Amino acid sequence: MEALLHTLLLHVGCGWSLRETAVQAKLAGIADVSDVTLLNRLRDAEVWLRHLCRQLWQENGVTLQPAVSGRAVRVLDATVVREPGPTGSQWRIHYSLLLPTLDCDSFELTPTHGQGSAERFGHFVFRPGELVLADAGYCHAAGIAAVVEQQADVCVRLNPHALPLFDEQGEVFSMSTALAGLRRAGQAAEWPVWIHSGPQWMTGRVCAIRKSRAAIERARRRLREKQQNGKSVGEQTWKYAEYVLVFTTLPGQHATTRQVLECYRLRWQVELTFKRLKSIAQLGHLPKHHDQSSRAWLYGKLLVALLTQKLARLGKTISPWGYPLPETTHAQPLA
Repeated sequence: MEALLHTLLLHVGCGWSLRETAVQAKLAGIADVSDVTLLNRLRDAEVWLRHLCRQLWQENGVTLQPAVSGRAVRVLDATVVREPGPTGSQWRIHYSLLLPTLDCDSFELTPTHGQGSAERFGHFVFRPGELVLADAGYCHAAGIAAVVEQQADVCVRLNPHALPLFDEQGEVFSMSTALAGLRRAGQAAEWPVWIHSGPQWMTGRVCAIRKSRAAIERARRRLREKQQNGKSVGEQTWKYAEYVLVFTTLPGQHATTRQVLECYRLRWQVELTFKRLKSIAQLGHLPKHHDQSSRAWLYGKLLVALLTQKLARLGKTISPWGYPLPETTHAQPLA
């Protein structure tokens, strides 16, 4: 089992092809398997790798149980994989994970350019009553309308520039005016809003919480970096950086403001790990011809990211030589 895990981590962590992995594993004395056998082992390891990921996540202090009970909850995301070599092809992986089990119930590969390649709800089919958590890349009226038409609900990071908001009278909702009342870190509020896609109008809520001073400064630092790279940052964007803004179609009787924000906080905890996954996944031979092996490969990438996080955490608490130094009883002053 140890040799199998070591070999699979060579494949997903180093970005080697199955054949190259088999050769390297043999040279290192880890395992003597063919690339075909290794592919079959990868497929069979899907459930095992998912279980390891779930254990590591819980060990890292993240509970995967959503704050809203009685609903199936899904996390949507997408990442780009670039295969090795100067002419290596690029793919965008669109996937959906069920919480708290981390089951990957949907998996699609698209090119990184062209129609249908962007992050959007249209890559997925939704079931009535489930709650879908997604980042600001999915915050578009047409996509939200597609989810609502399937009798599901969304909880997405609000992008005020991509999703126009309106009040009950159909007038433009002033987000800046609403946020002016949130002056203390941790202060939260919500407002009813309406959005529309074509002739279809939908009701929802904007839930907001003011960030801590340290979090605001980090957000401002990122905006300054954008400016230094020649990108324009508007006055409203600077203001919005002081808050976390979430749009949801969940009715108020199904989830309070705090519960909505806790749901998105859980999604953000998952996103932090996937950010590591995305950095690791820039190189790799993705098994593109079989859903099961592709899902196992994805869990393997996630496992590498979680192991990296664990090693970084342990590295802060242990000494490099493995034991504490005795206290010096006869210290000599140095000139």
